Amino acid sequence: MILEEEVLPVADVPRKRPAQTQRFRPQVAMRRVCLALLPALAGGVVFFGWRALALCVWTVLWACATEFFLARQRRDPLTESALVTGLLLGLSLPPTLPYWMAAVGAVVAIAFGKEFFGGFGRNVFNPAIVGRAFIYVCFPLAMTRGFVPVYEGFGGLAHWGPQRVLSGLDAVSAATPLWSLRDYGWATPLKDLVTGRIGGVFTAADGTQKVLAAGCIGEVSAVLLIIGALYLLVTGTASWRLQLSSLTGAILAVLVLRHGFGVTAVPPLLWSLSSGALLYGCFFMVTDPVSAPKDKTTQLLYGAFIGAMLIFMRWKAVFSGGLGFAILLGNTIGPSLEMLLKRLQEAGRRPAKTAAAAAAAGGSAP
Repeated sequence: MILEEEVLPVADVPRKRPAQTQRFRPQVAMRRVCLALLPALAGGVVFFGWRALALCVWTVLWACATEFFLARQRRDPLTESALVTGLLLGLSLPPTLPYWMAAVGAVVAIAFGKEFFGGFGRNVFNPAIVGRAFIYVCFPLAMTRGFVPVYEGFGGLAHWGPQRVLSGLDAVSAATPLWSLRDYGWATPLKDLVTGRIGGVFTAADGTQKVLAAGCIGEVSAVLLIIGALYLLVTGTASWRLQLSSLTGAILAVLVLRHGFGVTAVPPLLWSLSSGALLYGCFFMVTDPVSAPKDKTTQLLYGAFIGAMLIFMRWKAVFSGGLGFAILLGNTIGPSLEMLLKRLQEAGRRPAKTAAAAAAAGGSAP
């Protein structure tokens, strides 16, 4: 017996969309990442004032709103990964960035960094890096001239916004440690990079007075970032292979370039690891479980590539940072690298199987 529905054209058969069972999908791992970022967020408030917290909350709200609006079109729930994307993006921005630019970055991060590929678990690139790279390319002045020095002590708790004037000099558009070393020959003391007490006025190589700025909200203190990274490792939230390999790649690049080829433009090892967003990226960005490879061997090569590319970009690129672009390059080659290693492993197993089959055939011959 043939039912009437079976002979209808495919286009005429009504398709039922799956019912939406939940509006919010809890994700324990993502919640732990947010907890691991709290030390850096608290440090951002102490260093730059309460506006740093407001900017991060702002990016989180826009990231969640964008995912909710787009995911509901597929009847998918809102995930806690949107919270992580918004917080990672907010901590990677200068504390003086206008709110509307931060909102644009959050929308782009979710819409084009994740939802464009089909939602959570399908994105190829790290969404937070996509949003930050978009802001960097579209609004370069705001991203490169919005850095300021930190407040002394716990001064940020008594202020809404960051310092605008320091010792009579304009504190906005001040030079970060990487910029001051490369352009003015001034090396920020290592202890200041570790603790996050980055600021003050220094004398450049040409004799002019410059203001030393700290950088983005979440990258200031190496100690606070290490605390968050240890929490991720203890709870088993982040892959130690990705963290270790990215740091190893950066270390090897510094040793090869500075000590192997004598490139003095590459800072010393401990200074390179503590400055800029290297630790922030290696601990929280490279370890994104969706955009990173799943194969353990590939993860080691993937992380090492990103760490090495970061040091190379600091040396040769126009911008002194380069973390976001290094991670995007890693996201790009990650799938191909994983496929290549898989084929090499299969090719290595074929001769062994052939030899075993030949031996079995020879042993069974009369």
